[in-house]
Amino acid sequence: DETELTAKPKRSFYAARDLYKYRHQYPNFKDLRYQNDLCNLRFYKNKIPFKPDGVYIEEVLNKWKGDYEKLEHNHTYIQWLFPLREQGLNFYAKELTTYEIEEFKKTKEAIRRFLLAYKMMLEFFGIKLVDKSGNVTRAANWQQRFQHLNESQHNYLRITRILKSLGELGYESFKSPLVKFILHEALVEETIPNIRQSALEYFVYTIRDRRERRKLLRFAQQHYIPSEHFIWGPPKKQKSEGSKTNKKPASPIFIHNSYISKHKKPKELKNTLANGSSVGKTTEERKTELTKNGEENDQDEREMNCDAVKQNSEKNGDADTSQLSKLGQIYNTSDTSHSKNDDENLNNDCGNHSGTIEEDLRDTENSSNNSMS
Repeated sequence: DETELTAKPKRSFYAARDLYKYRHQYPNFKDLRYQNDLCNLRFYKNKIPFKPDGVYIEEVLNKWKGDYEKLEHNHTYIQWLFPLREQGLNFYAKELTTYEIEEFKKTKEAIRRFLLAYKMMLEFFGIKLVDKSGNVTRAANWQQRFQHLNESQHNYLRITRILKSLGELGYESFKSPLVKFILHEALVEETIPNIRQSALEYFVYTIRDRRERRKLLRFAQQHYIPSEHFIWGPPKKQKSEGSKTNKKPASPIFIHNSYISKHKKPKELKNTLANGSSVGKTTEERKTELTKNGEENDQDEREMNCDAVKQNSEKNGDADTSQLSKLGQIYNTSDTSHSKNDDENLNNDCGNHSGTIEEDLRDTENSSNNSMS
């Protein structure tokens, strides 16, 4: 058991791919599919009930609020309360379209009910919405609900869906405060420690703004224990910096010789060492010459590395469109459904860590992320 608790976590390729599609490749179908139906909007306008239960939105908001048993065990309402442009577990629920999203945002009645549904689910998790900016805090019943949330991990999939839906219906700014709150409770307060994997694997990557994602990952990295097991951000640079400090600084004479040696071809260097003039040199002179040659090679290598870093940084100017060639090496997968651009962007978001494909996601986050969430 101790070995399992201390085992280093692995990145989920499937989670990274799903969230990348959410941020960049929506919709997943031709947008005219349900354009004339608008069932999600009509449900929120209280004109049709959600299927298969046959319950209207007003009844859900008024009678289901506070009924934690019903909210916990019913698995068909969540797709209607928080619709997405992807199919969920309830096949009666239909995907959003871009046209429906625009109409939804224009309908005050629908937006008002959507926020009430969000508040209801936050209360179910033990969280309270504080203001119109999306800031949240602990609800009055947080201890009981946090204990339940820590144990009922299928609710992590619901949180992922809620975060996605917030972004679809105009409340992208609500995501970061909620995710930051969950990370704080999981990593700092340790009130819901079981949620931290889902929070870092799924919740953070629902946020479309790359800068916001980076802030959350830096916060998590500061509080993650053990720190060496944090795999969601860029690796620390302590080793590379330490190796540089161990090297002695080059003298002015060495720098000059190094600059000259860069223009000398390897064959010329070999000929110089092989000719008779070097035979008469003393042992000390030969040692000095070999040392200089080795140091010159190190200097050349450092300069080449600097040029490579500069070129790489120039290519990486666009956060999500230009760093695109390493995913196949990182995940070692033969999935041909992704282009190189998609794969490298996934690698960019993952922080350039070597990860492995998990053949099967955990029971709590596997097939449900592609369906229910």
